[in-house]
Amino acid sequence: MTKSFDELIAKLDGCPLKIVSVAVAQDAPVLEAIKVAKERNIADAILVGDEDKIKEIAASIQMDLSGYEIIDEKDITEAARKAVSLVHEGKADMYMKGMIDTKGFLKSVLDKEVGLRTGQPLSHVCVFDVEGIDQLLFLSDVAFIPYPTLEDKVAIINNTVEVCHACGIPNPKVAPLAAVEVVNPKMPATVEAAELTKMNDEGKITGCIVDGPLSLDLAICPEAAQHKAGASDRKIVGDADILLFPDIHAGNLVYKAMVHTAKMVNGNMLTGTKAPVLLTSRSDSVEVKVNSLALGAVVSEFMKNK
Repeated sequence: MTKSFDELIAKLDGCPLKIVSVAVAQDAPVLEAIKVAKERNIADAILVGDEDKIKEIAASIQMDLSGYEIIDEKDITEAARKAVSLVHEGKADMYMKGMIDTKGFLKSVLDKEVGLRTGQPLSHVCVFDVEGIDQLLFLSDVAFIPYPTLEDKVAIINNTVEVCHACGIPNPKVAPLAAVEVVNPKMPATVEAAELTKMNDEGKITGCIVDGPLSLDLAICPEAAQHKAGASDRKIVGDADILLFPDIHAGNLVYKAMVHTAKMVNGNMLTGTKAPVLLTSRSDSVEVKVNSLALGAVVSEFMKNK
C-alpha cells in the first residue's frame, strides 16, 4: 500500500516516462513544475502555446527547452484543442491546464472529436499526504460536481477507487460522510450514504469497502472511533482511504481547511476521462503541480496495463 507521495513517485521507477501535453503552456508555475518533474524523471512534456512567451518564461526560470517539443499556437482555444488531441491520439499520456481559464480547458476535455470524454461522469479527486495519518487520503468531490446525486456518487466512488488501485491500494475503504453516523430521514446525505453501503454489500459497487454514513472523526481518527459506542464494530474504524463528501461545500471547506492548517502535501486530478487530466488551480504551489503530475503518471501507467 502506498502511504506517501514519496512512495507514489517511487512507483514510477522502471516505468516508461510519461508525457504530459500542456494546454497554453506560457504559464510560469506550470513550466516550473514541468521542469522539476522532468529533472525527477516523473514526466516529460509537450508544450503547446505561444512559443515566444514560453521561451521568455523559460529563460526567467533557467529552464532549458532544448529537450522539449514545442508546438507554436498563439490562439488559446486552438492551443487547447491541439494539446488535448495529442492525448486523444496517444501521442501524450496526460493533459494539463496552463494559462487558460477552467471553462475553456474543460471545453477541450469534452470536445466530441478530439477530447477525452468516456460517456461516464467526470469527477475530481484530491490526494493528501497528511502528517499524523498513516495512509494517503483521497477526497472527492471537492471541486467539480456541486450537488452529486446518488448516481453521481456511485460514479465518484468508481472513479476514485480506480485511482486508489493505481496507487497500490487494492481494496480501499470508502466513507460517505455526513454530520452523523446514523440514518436520519430528514438528512438526505445519511440516507444516500446508507444506500451506497447497501449497493456495495449487494455487489453493485465493487473493488472497495463502503461504510456510511460516517462522521469525519470516525472516518479518519481511530481513537475517536474506539471511544464512540458501536463505532468500533463498523467496517471503517478511523481508517478510511476515500472521503466521499455529500456536496461541494463540505468537500471544498475540508480541502481548504487541510491545505491552510495541516502539515501535508497534496496533488489532484480529474477522473472519468480516457487519460489523466490535471486541472490544478492557479494558486496551487509548484509542489502541488509536481505531485499532480506524479499522480497522473501513476494512474496513466495503471490504465495502460489494465
